Amino acid sequence: MTACKKTTETKEKKNVRGYEFYAYLDRMKFIRRWQLMRSTREENIMEHSQSVAVLAHALVTVHNEVFGGHADVLKTVLYAMYHEISEVMTGDLPTPIKYYNRSISGAYKELEKSACEKMAEMLPEPLKEGISPYLLADESCAEYRLVKAADKLSAYIKCLEELRSGNSEFSRAKHTIEEELHARNMPEVEYFFEHFIPAFSLTLDELEGF
Repeated sequence: MTACKKTTETKEKKNVRGYEFYAYLDRMKFIRRWQLMRSTREENIMEHSQSVAVLAHALVTVHNEVFGGHADVLKTVLYAMYHEISEVMTGDLPTPIKYYNRSISGAYKELEKSACEKMAEMLPEPLKEGISPYLLADESCAEYRLVKAADKLSAYIKCLEELRSGNSEFSRAKHTIEEELHARNMPEVEYFFEHFIPAFSLTLDELEGF
């Protein structure tokens, strides 16, 4: 390799400093979920995040339009879109380990926070103010509550998909997640269960038959 070429490559590497954010984000497609379980179809955190964003949009719309709430739609959807961003650095820690005890749960929360802060540092200054507030959600707000419910709904729908494919590995997870969702006592979740969940058991021909 010539000295000129080396110099050019060094300059190119220096030029990406402060602009690595979206390259890191693109690596979400390599982080697999449900690592302790046998799946008929693998799911990565990129597609999961899209699923959660769509479901969070549904729940916040139900919250506002059906039950007269006043949650911020954009904030809800952006919280959902970025809710797994820390895992490009930490990986996806399986739920039984993540919540095994308070010490592990607390330590992992701090790790997630540090990873989100590190990701925010990868944004150039003009973009930080507009993007970084959505990388780590305010856990006290209504929007965060809706995103957490959407996250569980996405996992529940994954269980339905696996069970429909004959994979009984997800039967206990389905039961546990369903109980957790109903225990939240959220009218938006109950509305979604009553009106939308039944269609997830239909085949494509049955869906098209409506």
